[in-house]
Amino acid sequence: MPLAPADDAFSGRLAQSVPTDTLRPAEPRFREEPRGRWTGTAGWVALPRSTEEVAVIVRACAAEGVGIVPYGGGTGLVGGQLQPDGPAPLILSLERMAAIRAVYPQENVAVVEAGTILTDVQRAAEEADRLFPLSLASEGSARIGGLLGTNAGGVNTLRYGNARDLVLGLEAVLPDGSIWHGLKRLRKDNTGYDLRHLLIGSEGTLGIITAASLKLAPRPATTGTALMTVTSPEAALALLALARGHLGETVSAFELMHRMGFDFLAETLPDLRQPWASPPEWAVLIEIGLGVGSDAATALESLFAEAFETGLVTDGIVAQSVAQSRDLWTLREHIPEANRRIGAVSSHDISVPLGLIPEFITRGGAALATLGDWRINCFGHVGDGNLHYNVFPVPGRSRADHTDQRDAIKTCVHDLVHDLGGSISAEHGIGRLKVDDLEHYGDPAKLAAMRAIKAALDPKGIMNPGAVLRA
Repeated sequence: MPLAPADDAFSGRLAQSVPTDTLRPAEPRFREEPRGRWTGTAGWVALPRSTEEVAVIVRACAAEGVGIVPYGGGTGLVGGQLQPDGPAPLILSLERMAAIRAVYPQENVAVVEAGTILTDVQRAAEEADRLFPLSLASEGSARIGGLLGTNAGGVNTLRYGNARDLVLGLEAVLPDGSIWHGLKRLRKDNTGYDLRHLLIGSEGTLGIITAASLKLAPRPATTGTALMTVTSPEAALALLALARGHLGETVSAFELMHRMGFDFLAETLPDLRQPWASPPEWAVLIEIGLGVGSDAATALESLFAEAFETGLVTDGIVAQSVAQSRDLWTLREHIPEANRRIGAVSSHDISVPLGLIPEFITRGGAALATLGDWRINCFGHVGDGNLHYNVFPVPGRSRADHTDQRDAIKTCVHDLVHDLGGSISAEHGIGRLKVDDLEHYGDPAKLAAMRAIKAALDPKGIMNPGAVLRA
């Protein structure tokens, strides 16, 4: 049965059941996404202040067959936060539900609402002398509901895991408008199917997350940051093994960066100071966090000395202050901005088994060369196998010159990823951008199970229609 639009008539009927300022015409920001690839359709946006109001809204949409598109911070890169075609959906924004409900330092738990901005959760944890380790470039605007809905990763996955690994319990509104009261703080709860993990990563297609019990961690007594040049991706992996052999699970981040990223920074952000006259071919940014009685800078200097002796690294900088550490991270964090200014023909968020990263990089460059001349910026969270592998035009040309090659480039990269047993979506989700890719590369049994779950929980197909699974 076709969905009905969230038009003025529907809004008028819904307005009788919610506070007067809950509904308003959708502003342009609710129809936009960061890459500018799509423009969404939307007539109205709902901004509830409580889980009960969310339930009222979902029940009304279920009764009339109106699609709902959940909206967090709008930072998603795969189109999950907007619907480009079909009957105009109701945009459901949880930005007014941004309360830190409670922090339990002794339990290492924070209970927060889904509209809470990530930096606010980090700040609340810090005030309790704890750490909420999820960290990514958009943390100043990304909201917890969206981060959990997409199972976001970020730079600290190596030590602390993805968003999925940082959740103890959820509160959510299911597609029929019922409220699931799963907001527990338990580390052990073996009572049947785990709806928590079903909703995390579902991108709003199975329900609306309204609050979460999040895992906190002790704050490291001392942290250290180092930027080391390595001879190759193989050397980077050997350095990672050496670092974990020396430092165990205290390695929080291990980021691989290629010379092309530094060239792009120099080209588009010339005021951003780089620590070398000539960028290396490959470099890694390492961060560690140690306990009381340890000195992180000394530990990194020892790691560098051994790595230098064995030929894995050729140069390096160990930050001696918070300011120096921030400067090193600034380089890594501005690479996506430099990429945007250059303009990628095709961008890829992929993962492969750690040991196959060098093979992927070598074979990927060779395969793409058969399609033309490109600049490839390969960087990312190599500690967990996640690479951002982006293909750019050569100087003097723009991505508009290669629009007809975008699909061929994507297929080339994704075929190789699949061949190596990797994933075409490491941390950004499927959204609407990768629905075709999921159908092409996904395991048939898994896809059948996903469709069965969707049909059982959302038989009318109102939850984020067209995201993850084809409408």
